[in-house]
Amino acid sequence: MPTLEPYYAGQASEQREAIIRRPVHVMLDNLRSAFNVGSIFRTADAGAVAHLHLCGMTAHPPHKKLEKTALGAFDYVPWTYYERNRDCMDALAAQDIPLVALETTDDAVPYTAFPFPRPVALVVGNEENGVNRRVLRRCDAVVRIPMAGHKQSINVATAFGIVLFALLDQWKML
Repeated sequence: MPTLEPYYAGQASEQREAIIRRPVHVMLDNLRSAFNVGSIFRTADAGAVAHLHLCGMTAHPPHKKLEKTALGAFDYVPWTYYERNRDCMDALAAQDIPLVALETTDDAVPYTAFPFPRPVALVVGNEENGVNRRVLRRCDAVVRIPMAGHKQSINVATAFGIVLFALLDQWKML
């Protein structure tokens, strides 16, 4: 099972360590689009998240499409790739980091009404199928973004950014 030792694609450690990381872990559950993953890397860098956990078929460096949208952010954001999302969840559980899924389920709480624990692992899922049901069963909570339109969904990278900055604002870390 992989450890939580972060992998960086390059850059001097002094540059990475100059950033004070927020206690937010992000688990990407089988994201199909490398462009979405690259965008999430950039948003994670902007929010100074502690760690990105890339699971299953989620693209990971080196990857041309990811590099195009990440614009080098994977050099600064700690990340680990897991073949199986179960290994990622086990590693987070071993550190007592609760899992909060971002998903539209009947019991999901609006993200604005949810008291995010600190630390937290925010779980975002596949663009078409959402968070895997087995992963959802292991989550401690599920939050949603209330939708007013017909589609009832938005891009996964956009959704991640909305919730990340809302929880950082809730923690007064902006």
